[in-house]
Amino acid sequence: MAAFPSVRKVPIANGVVLGSDSLVLIAGPCVIESEAHAVFIARTVADMARQAGVPYIFKASFDKANRTSGASFRGPGLEAGLAALGRVKHEVGAPVLTDIHEAQQAAPAAKVVDVLQIPAFLSRQTDLILAAARTGRPINLKKGQFLAPLDMRHALDKVRSVGNDLAFITERGVSFGYNNLVVDMRAFPIMRGLGSPVVFDVTHSLQLPGAGDGVTAGLAEYIEPLARAGVGAGVDGVFLEVHEEPAKAKSDAQNALALDRLPPLLDALVKINAILRASAGDARKASHG
Repeated sequence: MAAFPSVRKVPIANGVVLGSDSLVLIAGPCVIESEAHAVFIARTVADMARQAGVPYIFKASFDKANRTSGASFRGPGLEAGLAALGRVKHEVGAPVLTDIHEAQQAAPAAKVVDVLQIPAFLSRQTDLILAAARTGRPINLKKGQFLAPLDMRHALDKVRSVGNDLAFITERGVSFGYNNLVVDMRAFPIMRGLGSPVVFDVTHSLQLPGAGDGVTAGLAEYIEPLARAGVGAGVDGVFLEVHEEPAKAKSDAQNALALDRLPPLLDALVKINAILRASAGDARKASHG
């Protein structure tokens, strides 16, 4: 299989396009902790991405509906969360992405956000996917931890069945025994072969599901090497949860990237992506020569 199979380009907003030669960054806190915090993170990351020459999409959840413990912080909810995301768009100018968990959330969320995300645990929920797709917004389909890469063709078909060609797939690891995830690098070219861009959710791939006694455990020390490996495997974007003080994050504290570690990582990823794309271009020219 070719390193870069032909895929549909997915325009997001403000000139950000998934599926082009530019590596896209999707980043933000796991959950909206407050409006002010969301704007702070978005503005900080947007500046870092701009300096690295990386198109940027802000990501945060208004409701973490699938937390391990019912006592965990879930977020501000739909109405307040969308208000915070709207403020990010207005004040920072970055496109915004958020996840929805119920079909009735699709329409109101689509009035504010640029990308609707289908959570990995809900990647086979037909009514949810169709409701999101019918809004006409780009759809981020997160691959379930229980699915093989080629299984995502069915989720893509659901989105396309209502005339929406703006879907992309995000890999976030696959269950590997109890309390562990592993990333199969073959998944990236396999899923890209389905005709849609592919994003690598690095930080969620480093979770240790259920291993934290009611909170998410994780292995943040491996974020940088795993991100470099994913870009080397030919992804179209990288998805990172970031926080100024990961230990104090209200969700996914153990697998978030500290903000001060983001600029050098972006610089490395841009260089890897440039080398890979140039090599792919040379290979195409040679095959046509």
